[in-house]
Amino acid sequence: PPHRPQVPHATASHRFALTALAINGIDGYRVSDLEMGREGRSYTADTLRHLQSSGWTPSQLFFVIGADAFAEIATWREYPTVLDLSHFAVIARPGTTIDSAMAKASALHSRVRPIAAALTAARGTAIFWVEASTRDVSSTMIRARLAAGLAIHDLVPAPVARHIVAHHLYTEDDLHGEDKDREG
Repeated sequence: PPHRPQVPHATASHRFALTALAINGIDGYRVSDLEMGREGRSYTADTLRHLQSSGWTPSQLFFVIGADAFAEIATWREYPTVLDLSHFAVIARPGTTIDSAMAKASALHSRVRPIAAALTAARGTAIFWVEASTRDVSSTMIRARLAAGLAIHDLVPAPVARHIVAHHLYTEDDLHGEDKDREG
């Protein structure tokens, strides 16, 4: 995301491929390339507005985000307006409680609802807190494992791990723009 410091990352095309590999075979899910065709940086608010211009209403959209990332929502472009463009489904992550996530954006506490309320949500948008058992996996952990020469197959689906390793993603080579599959 544009608001984060530069660390080894993957190109948009690789992130698209990784997502497609991760959800392959899961009914009802698809990967969108909407943000890949844009010039310059892509921001959540712009993407949500585009979806609205395609006929979706804010109450029909759910932006799914980890609690650790949501804790940084106040640093996002167009905060707090972006929260009015979609529901936000905040997924609990190991080490991040609702209290710790909301401490950084305390003005939002009144908007938080249990996910069951999504079924009876009135007009407008809300922040739904989803208590779920999720694995303790992060891109930081993946980068650290790769830097130490350790396997990541226990952290991500096998096709995702193969793609990351085959294309040298999340390594120092990647930080310096050395995309191994890019044609010269």
